[in-house]
Amino acid sequence: MNSFTYKRAGDVAEAVAEISKNTNSKFIAGGTNLLDLMKENVERPDELIDLNHITLKEIEDTEDGGLRLGALQTNAVTAWNEQVETRYPLLSKAILAGASPQLRNMATNGGNLFQRTRCYYFYDLATPCNKRQPGSGCSAIGGYNRIHAILGTSEACIATHPSDMCVALAALDAKVNVTGKNGDRVVDFADFHRLPGDEPQFDNTLQPDDVVTSIDLPKNNLVKNVVYLKLRDRQSYAFALVSVAAALEMEGGAIKDIRLALGGVAHKPWRDKDAESELIGKQASAENFKMLAETVLKDAKGFGDNTFKIELAKRAIVRAFTDAAKIV
Repeated sequence: MNSFTYKRAGDVAEAVAEISKNTNSKFIAGGTNLLDLMKENVERPDELIDLNHITLKEIEDTEDGGLRLGALQTNAVTAWNEQVETRYPLLSKAILAGASPQLRNMATNGGNLFQRTRCYYFYDLATPCNKRQPGSGCSAIGGYNRIHAILGTSEACIATHPSDMCVALAALDAKVNVTGKNGDRVVDFADFHRLPGDEPQFDNTLQPDDVVTSIDLPKNNLVKNVVYLKLRDRQSYAFALVSVAAALEMEGGAIKDIRLALGGVAHKPWRDKDAESELIGKQASAENFKMLAETVLKDAKGFGDNTFKIELAKRAIVRAFTDAAKIV
């Protein structure tokens, strides 16, 4: 690990001002991902700016009936919060499917959004990786790529986004509140993360001096029929091969609202709103969920070792929604 300086930010304005001085500074909160990257020399910041002394831990109602999650509140507190469990159970289930209790006690809501890929080659400094060193190549294409992406890939990168929490946030149409040197703004969660394109080194659309202050969950009725299904190599402390955030609002046997987001399959949580809309008003049935799965995965592409993910994702979607709809 390289040497670095350390600075505590007393408030958001100080954090923005401090990181604007040095393009090789990094914010740190829980540090559950950043410190690992520093130990492996993947990240080599000159300065760490500690955000933990800023008061951004609220979990409170918004004026429009939604819920606001402070960026510095821990994943554990968020998952077990009564309002989250009651009003947004999909998010609670997704958070509890991730990492381990020890990590969830440290990891923050804001930090979760900035997790970097767990691609083997990204962590291995001896191998080419466009995400780590732009223009060097992608070792996963043509290499061992069992955990890699099948949707939204490019010739430059087939890495996946690792977060479980973010999959649920995508399904819930969350909004991210951001502050930077140009002021405050709100980013739709669908626009927060990027597909790799020809610049896979950029995971999200924020500027280097931006600070995430909170995450807003819009009001919805997705309470009774929700499932977070995570398929992985072992039951705990493992990243998803495929995960499914599935939520339904039912009226009789018909679908009034439906949300589907996939994890483990792309450079960002994957959502296809057009595919969802095709099921509005239709019966909640295994056949209709199979149709949904086929539509969502129609452009999926395997790269050898990960080709099995295409069929796995289809079956996972059907399983998650039949469970959510309580179809026997």
